[in-house]
Amino acid sequence: MADSRTNSAASPSAFGADLYLELHGPGLRAGLTDALREVVRTGRLAPGSRLPSSRSLAADLGVSRSTVVEAYAELVAEGWLTAQQGSGTRVAIRVAPHRAAPRAPRATPDEPRRRYGLWTGAPDLATFPRTKWLTVARRALAAAPHDAFGYGDAGGRMELRTALADYLARVRGVYAEPDRIVICSGFHHGLALTGQALRARRVRGVAVEAYGLDVFRDLLASAGLHTPPLYVDDHGARVDDLARLRDVGAVLMTPGHQYPTGVALCPDRRMAVVEWARATGGLILEDDYDGEFRYDRQPVGALQGLDPERVVYFGSVSKSLAPGVRLGWMVLPEELIPEIVAAKGHGDYMTSALEQLTLAEFIASGVYDRHVRSMRLRYRRRRDQLVEVLRQRAPGIRVTGMAAGLQTVLELPRGTEGSVVQAAARQGLAVRGLTQFRYEVADGGWQLPELDALVFNYAAPSDSAWAGALDALCRVLP
Repeated sequence: MADSRTNSAASPSAFGADLYLELHGPGLRAGLTDALREVVRTGRLAPGSRLPSSRSLAADLGVSRSTVVEAYAELVAEGWLTAQQGSGTRVAIRVAPHRAAPRAPRATPDEPRRRYGLWTGAPDLATFPRTKWLTVARRALAAAPHDAFGYGDAGGRMELRTALADYLARVRGVYAEPDRIVICSGFHHGLALTGQALRARRVRGVAVEAYGLDVFRDLLASAGLHTPPLYVDDHGARVDDLARLRDVGAVLMTPGHQYPTGVALCPDRRMAVVEWARATGGLILEDDYDGEFRYDRQPVGALQGLDPERVVYFGSVSKSLAPGVRLGWMVLPEELIPEIVAAKGHGDYMTSALEQLTLAEFIASGVYDRHVRSMRLRYRRRRDQLVEVLRQRAPGIRVTGMAAGLQTVLELPRGTEGSVVQAAARQGLAVRGLTQFRYEVADGGWQLPELDALVFNYAAPSDSAWAGALDALCRVLP
């Protein structure tokens, strides 16, 4: 390894890092010359990069200085290197062979280029509070204790767990002592850990809502759990059906805002599913994915508040900030804490401590609350604009579900969903039909009723794309 220690560090092209060389061949000089030529030829050293001094490189390689001087001189003569008094030896600026620019993948008739990303669950990424996040991150880093740079606690930084306990109690009605909270990398990660813990407890099945994301059903299945679905109607999941399902020890639900149909679990069913869990010793896995975003009335509190010992509560910043932040949390029944922490410790020990500290400060300082309020107002205006435009230009289309979250369901005439989705793709709209979220056949053999609809994300488009997305939508609606 060659480590150049020169006084020219101010130069951006100065080479001051280690240089790995493999010397092969019958002689040291020839081997060194070949190795340096290969480093330059393959682009490991960019044009203009400064090489270590002959004295430094000779010391690092354990060869004589004259060997290095001769190798440099030969490569200068060949045009690979340049040498100037006071500037040292550098990689020559050479004309690189012309390479055709990589072509963007050509869209096929079935996969046209999407101009408007309207996939469900995505917030408006352009509104991520970069400046505020950076300011808070600097503050959190400056105040971080030394142990934040170690391996830490698999459960997460106590600073974030404490901030979340206060926030969730205040905003979502969650009973959340800091010791009950485990930090994870989002809902997907938390559900995977919970699936492992349930299987270790010999739970055989987890009921799921008949409309939802197949990725989460597959995740539970990969843990060895079968996933019988529960029918979903205008009042949410039909939880009374839990009594007829065999070998089910838990149920995965989105009670605050069913995903993607947009209905809320009615009060009677909220109590019924809690009673089921108490009577059977089962668990309710509550995905509160967009609980802060309710527009027509005050948000309904989390189901977890009704019985913290029978509900595993999941939350994240994927909708409120951005999915790329990769921070989520589980609020656990006391008896489940050791198993989840152990499962997290086996697979991936911890989530980034510095990002945890940043989010903790983001919440504790009130910046997170202000950001959520701002986004709530923004998304409410978007939804109101969507409803008004459809009233004027597509009066036959009904907007269903609560005024909440980042997307809504647009009910279509019977038999038109497939053609509308295809027409939308031709207009550059990345939308999905409701049938794509549906279990094909529910437990016992009964079939979900056919319902044609689009799941339309009004939150994701940037301000500059929003008007075009609305116009393209109206062009494809029947």
